[in-house]
Amino acid sequence: MFSIENILNTFVTKYQTEKMEELLDFQANIFRQTTETWYRYLLDNLESEERLLGLKGLRGVGKTTLLIQFAKFRYAEKTKVLYVTADHPYFYSNTLFDLASLWNKNDGKLLMIDEVHKYPNWSRELKLINDGFPALQVFFTSSSALDLYRGESDISRRLAVQNLEGLSFREYLNFFEGHDFKPLTLAEILKDHVSLAQEITKDFHPLPSFKSYLSSGYFPFAKNLKTTAVPARIIQTLNTVLETDLAFAQDYSAGNVAKVKRLLGVIAASVPFTPNISTIAEKLGLSRNTVYMYLRHLEDAKIIRIVNRPDKNLGSLQKPDKIYFENPNFAYALQPDANIGAVRETFFANQIANATKAVHLSEKGDFLVENQFIFEIGGAKKSFDQIKDLPESFIAADEIEIGFGNKIPLWLFGFLY
Repeated sequence: MFSIENILNTFVTKYQTEKMEELLDFQANIFRQTTETWYRYLLDNLESEERLLGLKGLRGVGKTTLLIQFAKFRYAEKTKVLYVTADHPYFYSNTLFDLASLWNKNDGKLLMIDEVHKYPNWSRELKLINDGFPALQVFFTSSSALDLYRGESDISRRLAVQNLEGLSFREYLNFFEGHDFKPLTLAEILKDHVSLAQEITKDFHPLPSFKSYLSSGYFPFAKNLKTTAVPARIIQTLNTVLETDLAFAQDYSAGNVAKVKRLLGVIAASVPFTPNISTIAEKLGLSRNTVYMYLRHLEDAKIIRIVNRPDKNLGSLQKPDKIYFENPNFAYALQPDANIGAVRETFFANQIANATKAVHLSEKGDFLVENQFIFEIGGAKKSFDQIKDLPESFIAADEIEIGFGNKIPLWLFGFLY
């Protein structure tokens, strides 16, 4: 005998089954498209034992591919993992918590959510999922613009966060050109750069590849594009970050986005530079505090890199000492005739910081690394005049394959991760 309750339960079960099949079909289709067996550096260092893991990074660096590769090639119980995107139509009529509950009931072990910043109330529901389903792991990706520790619910004690950066020069060589170079430590480069460079260059000349990398090699998507098409794709990426990611992460209106674009235009015209905040504010018709806020948002979104002196208080309303683009590809996309000196400095700061080394401005020389090593960046003829007699000082020189003494090839710092 069928009661109304039994009929409703049967309907709900059937509905849930159909929705789960729909999501699994979506996942299978996504997984079929991911056949690449070359891995980013972070895959082997993923904190895969964490119950709640957030993966942040600039749009286009490969966060989605990393998640899928982990599920396909590294996760032992492949039938226990479910991948979804936060903007999937499923969420038009269901919540993230609903999905986690359903997957948990189906003995799922890992739920992977792509672009979580597109889901409203993401932090609140992640907290509920983490508290309510202790056997379920949740991995998710988000825009680099999103502060994962700032949401409607405090998940900071539960959450592990890892950053996926753009391609290092080493990864570019391996992915684009089929090499198999291993990463080097900063200590190895400083101590043994001559022998390391000799080994790397015995059957290979890195300088032409390095030039290509600086202009168009930071993003994996460039491999499938003509070189001439890369700048337009990078500008498209920048626009998406500004118009979509910042809109979600910082609740920007169209008017906010327009103002930030104008600020980025001012930066692009003179980067790297020491900003005059009052002049910028007056030129754009903004308050000083608004300019400070927008600069911090652009840095969080990994569009620019702010480099300060080591004694600088890193408050949000502090004047930046110097502003660079986050990576040299941005410089070339926004400035086709980008100054090569600025590009070299941008590359060095990028690779050092991406390798999780502290980088600051130096009173003598260009950069202070790990509060210990002083670096002057330049071309092949760069002299030690500015840093002579300083202990632990080095030149990172472009346009040389092999260095000597404390003069190190600039390209070798692209092997740090």
